[in-house]
Amino acid sequence: MFLTEKQLSVLNFIRDFIRDRGIAPTLDEMSQFFHVSKITIYEHVSALEKKGALRKTKNLARSIELVEPERRSSPAALTVRGRIAAGSAIEACEVPEAFAFEDLAPPDSDCYLLRVVGDSMIKAHICDGDLVLVKPADTAQDGEIVVAVLPDASTAASKATLKRFFREKDCIRLQPENDALEPIRVRDVRIQGRVVGVVRAKA
Repeated sequence: MFLTEKQLSVLNFIRDFIRDRGIAPTLDEMSQFFHVSKITIYEHVSALEKKGALRKTKNLARSIELVEPERRSSPAALTVRGRIAAGSAIEACEVPEAFAFEDLAPPDSDCYLLRVVGDSMIKAHICDGDLVLVKPADTAQDGEIVVAVLPDASTAASKATLKRFFREKDCIRLQPENDALEPIRVRDVRIQGRVVGVVRAKA
């Protein structure tokens, strides 16, 4: 299942809301949180329902339930360039792997896929074995999930990791989405791309 960044944000909000309050959010509550119209939220929720990420009952305000997404196959092709750590940084290397999936990106897109290794981004619904769709970029806004390349002084090589990006007064904070893990604070980091979608690995 492929989710856009906005759909993933909505899904994360719904999951956290249900976890914290024991009930599903209304369209009003979601539109207020994201500062968008109810129609926009309705479209995102409808898209998530069609993709199998959730189900809801018509005419009931708090009827949204999260469900296990299903994998869908299709003929369109992208390239999996390698692996990206969602834990400790790993050596940045490319091992091409064929991957077919419809509508991941426009035919002329420069986006590519990385397979996630580790569980540091689980609260962002990015799990071990998932594929993240990455748009090449050398800059990022605070809070965006990025592919960050870090120097490894011990080997003179580079290592890459998947984290949320934040600028702080005297460093860059690479924040995991896992309460058991500590953020990485560095001064020297290179952004290789921004995550714009996630493909869930089949359980």
